Amino acid sequence: METILSVSGKPGLYKLVSRGKMNLIVETIDAAHRRTPVFATDKVTSLSDIAMYTDADDVPLWQVLESVGKKEGSKKAAINYKKCPAQELRDYFAEVLPSYDRDRVHDSDIKKLLQWYNILVENGYTDFKALLSMEEEEATEADSKASEEQEAK
Repeated sequence: METILSVSGKPGLYKLVSRGKMNLIVETIDAAHRRTPVFATDKVTSLSDIAMYTDADDVPLWQVLESVGKKEGSKKAAINYKKCPAQELRDYFAEVLPSYDRDRVHDSDIKKLLQWYNILVENGYTDFKALLSMEEEEATEADSKASEEQEAK
């Protein structure tokens, strides 16, 4: 999930394609696969850095996505998160993550989670745990290549 990014102010999710000196090149996770630069002024968050508040410890996003996947059978979310009442949304999320902190997790957080889940599932990302380890390996490889290039200079 390190290479899957959320860019503040831009809809959807993005996959990290390349890193430049002053920007990142990202590609939309949808049928268009449109590439665009993201600059230092844009707020970029890796999905691996996101966690959901619970009554005990915070739960990494990939575990929550995996729970939604188990509930939905790795298909799109059955609930219409855009139009359903707040209580129905919270009841649904309580089935997915029973110990979530009802004070700190807002309805908009749940809607964003379900939106991201649907985007990932529609584009073939259903094994969230494997996705996390695969992307950690890719990030390690990219970092080692970058350090090799720095040493060569």
